[in-house]
Amino acid sequence: MDTGNTVTRVEHIGIAVRSLADSIPLYEKLLGTRCYAVEEVADQEVKTALFRVGETKIELLESTDPEGPIARFILKRGEGIHHIALAVPDVKSALASLSVQGIKPIDTVPRPGAEGMSIAFLHPASTGSVLLELCAKS
Repeated sequence: MDTGNTVTRVEHIGIAVRSLADSIPLYEKLLGTRCYAVEEVADQEVKTALFRVGETKIELLESTDPEGPIARFILKRGEGIHHIALAVPDVKSALASLSVQGIKPIDTVPRPGAEGMSIAFLHPASTGSVLLELCAKS
């Protein structure tokens, strides 16, 4: 694999939920840990709640807009796993490397994500029907 898109770990698993208020207590019970951060990412029309599970995180996603991407996802598929985020050293380099290898991006340039991360999504048509997110500390 080209070092431009070497994955260092699973950064988080994104789970679409209707309500953070209802889901946070459930996931605190399920995971045996407390939610450590709630953050709104306005340009993605989402509010997130984060849990640490070893070196990986669980990210609950609640839509802040009834027409937003998470609301549409839940309407079509119901609550559940929305995406898997992969940590890479540099999102821009990973996008370039994967594009050369025929992987279609959703985002052609990195954008800001939760926790100050630089992120970009890859199109499920190129990734075996799984929405993948690339993440790197900004």
